[in-house]
Amino acid sequence: MIRSQLNFFGIKFNPFEPGVPLAALYVTAPTNAFCRRVQGSLHDGGFAMVTGEPGCGKSVALRILAHELSTQRDVMVATIDHPQSRPPDFYRELGDRFGVPLSMSNRWGGFKALRARWSEHIAACHMRPILIIDEAQQMMDAVFAELRILASKDFDSQSLLSVVFAGDSRLLDRFRHPDMIPLGTRIRRRLVIDYATRDELAACLTHVLDAAGNCGLLSKELQAILVDHAAGNYRVLMNTADELLAAAFERQKPVLDEKLFMEVFASTQRKPSARKK
Repeated sequence: MIRSQLNFFGIKFNPFEPGVPLAALYVTAPTNAFCRRVQGSLHDGGFAMVTGEPGCGKSVALRILAHELSTQRDVMVATIDHPQSRPPDFYRELGDRFGVPLSMSNRWGGFKALRARWSEHIAACHMRPILIIDEAQQMMDAVFAELRILASKDFDSQSLLSVVFAGDSRLLDRFRHPDMIPLGTRIRRRLVIDYATRDELAACLTHVLDAAGNCGLLSKELQAILVDHAAGNYRVLMNTADELLAAAFERQKPVLDEKLFMEVFASTQRKPSARKK
């Protein structure tokens, strides 16, 4: 959003875009508790998991977790951007993230080099490095198995790494498969994000508008309509409000209200007319 639009609405940033500042993110109590539990497990390592349907808050949980971890002293945080990789490319990405040069012609050498890097970090600060993998439901079984063995030491009595998987309900289904049970049973911290309640959606709107600097940007009536329209999905809530914000600027309306909602979405609300025979 350009400066003239921000000035027109009296806001510091677009409160409905995905990349809002961290302070503008609405964090639920379960998400906050999960982040604390993950931070508390860095001395021991192991696996954690965040699951939920698209648009229900997984990305927010990961952004908050990554930020809080990065502010702690001696914590090494890495993320995987391409979970669909085959094992060789997965090793390459791990090597890039942890600063370990790897040769794919020597997988065993790469295995040892990564474990040595993590062991050195643990010996220096007594904290496990942490790896965050979003869209983990797209990972190959072979990569899951490789990561489980890579992070395990002394017959699974020690972990060299903390790993957080995040994905939709398909990730839960993956871990129910017999081949995945050895990894699924090792997940110690879980956050299951359900569809938001009306109160949570309303609180999210209030929080983000306050952070943006204009609590009166949306009328109370429109906020109630948006909450009902979103059907428990934060992404639907924000996308709908963002579309209304663009329409309001075109119409030069500094306050978004229910009338604007009806004007913008009237065509989608009409029932389809019967076809002529």
